[in-house]
Amino acid sequence: MISLRSTFINRRKLFESQLFALCRRIVIVSLVAYVGAIATLVFDGVTDSAQESDVLVVLGNEVLSSGEPSDRLAARLDKAIELYDKSLAPTIIVSGGFGVSGFDEAEVMANYLLANNVPADSIIRDNEGITTGATATNVAAIMEQRNWDSAIVVSQYYHISRSRLAHRRAGIDSVTTAHASYIEARDAYSLLREVPAYTKYFFTS
Repeated sequence: MISLRSTFINRRKLFESQLFALCRRIVIVSLVAYVGAIATLVFDGVTDSAQESDVLVVLGNEVLSSGEPSDRLAARLDKAIELYDKSLAPTIIVSGGFGVSGFDEAEVMANYLLANNVPADSIIRDNEGITTGATATNVAAIMEQRNWDSAIVVSQYYHISRSRLAHRRAGIDSVTTAHASYIEARDAYSLLREVPAYTKYFFTS
């Protein structure tokens, strides 16, 4: 009886040891894969591919309670202005919705462009770009109306891969990208969030 009990205990310990080792391997592989995915997003995001196109698209972001664009959003707009001044595109679409601050992101973005010498007739507002997917759908519709087929998408580096995917799946033939020159501590959270967000969008959009 003692021998059987001892054998059972030993087998259970062996099983628990093997199970722990398997779980540890799964965790390590998952972490490596996650870190690899983050590295891919970063590399893709900072590798600008912007080329001469019909339009620039700036995705919305936080507007401050003062009604001014956040530094993050201003950096996106500054990048669009830089590319506009280089004549990479003659028109800028600003896309956003109403944020928690109560301001229309697209209007705030348009006003920023106007204040930085972008002519009013070079700006198109998309006031219903409440998500990345909504922006892509709306931009595709605007472009189809004007027989445009190429766009430069501007966003934060961690958001570039998903933004490009969204616009391509919306039916835009040529989508190149440029990232805003702005980095902050919050990017760590954004990168962690972007991996599942991109994965979900890839399989469900």
